[in-house]
Amino acid sequence: MSMSENAENLSGRYLYAVISVDDAWPENEANRYGDIGLNDSKVYCIIQESIAAVVSNVRETKFRPERRHLAAHHQTLQALMRDELTMLPVSFGVVAEDLEALRKLLVSNEDTFCKQLQRVDGKIEMGLKVKWDVPNIFQYLVSVHPELEKLRDRLFREDREPTRDEKIALGQRFEQLLEKDRATYTQLVIEVLSNVCFEIKKNVTKDENEVMKLACLIERTGESRFEEAVFEAAKLFDDNFAFDYNGPWPPYNFVDIELRPK
Repeated sequence: MSMSENAENLSGRYLYAVISVDDAWPENEANRYGDIGLNDSKVYCIIQESIAAVVSNVRETKFRPERRHLAAHHQTLQALMRDELTMLPVSFGVVAEDLEALRKLLVSNEDTFCKQLQRVDGKIEMGLKVKWDVPNIFQYLVSVHPELEKLRDRLFREDREPTRDEKIALGQRFEQLLEKDRATYTQLVIEVLSNVCFEIKKNVTKDENEVMKLACLIERTGESRFEEAVFEAAKLFDDNFAFDYNGPWPPYNFVDIELRPK
């Protein structure tokens, strides 16, 4: 067993990413990034045939998602990004109990890892969030959907109090129109972005004012083209919409890896 694999007699291996063996660095460069890993640990590679795991030695088997732990995890991935390494980023908190367990994981999933590395080779992820920039989303939908306005006015007349079922019906119609508008606007944006993206994934919106959340897989050198496409898409919308893009990120949304030996 090498010195890097037995550093400080810590048996656990915290897993940050899986990369191609072509991108793996040799043992004499075990400290190429400094002590950036969890608990100020060195980050190095465990090579298994055509792939390599980017890891650091740890004593713990579980890590709480504390700020310092999350920061170390993400700064390691960002270091790999700066070196333009193609990677399969691993979710926070994955620990192999020892080197043998890690190698079993790599062996049992090697084919899947290789296929997914090919999928994201030379690519990065960008995010796009579009929101309704309005003080009251219900009032806004009332203003752009006459049928919703008529239903509201019919149910909330001065001479009567709407029943519970009527309120539920109004709420349901609001939700239906909200989802319909989301789908329409999302398709408009995707049609523009598809010219500069290899893949686009629609993520779940978290609040009523969110129109869409998109993850976009683009060429590593294609950030400027992506930004231009976002501006082009924004021209299709009025001032009631706010566009916010972010990145680059590792391809989190385009990696699906099973971290259990088969």
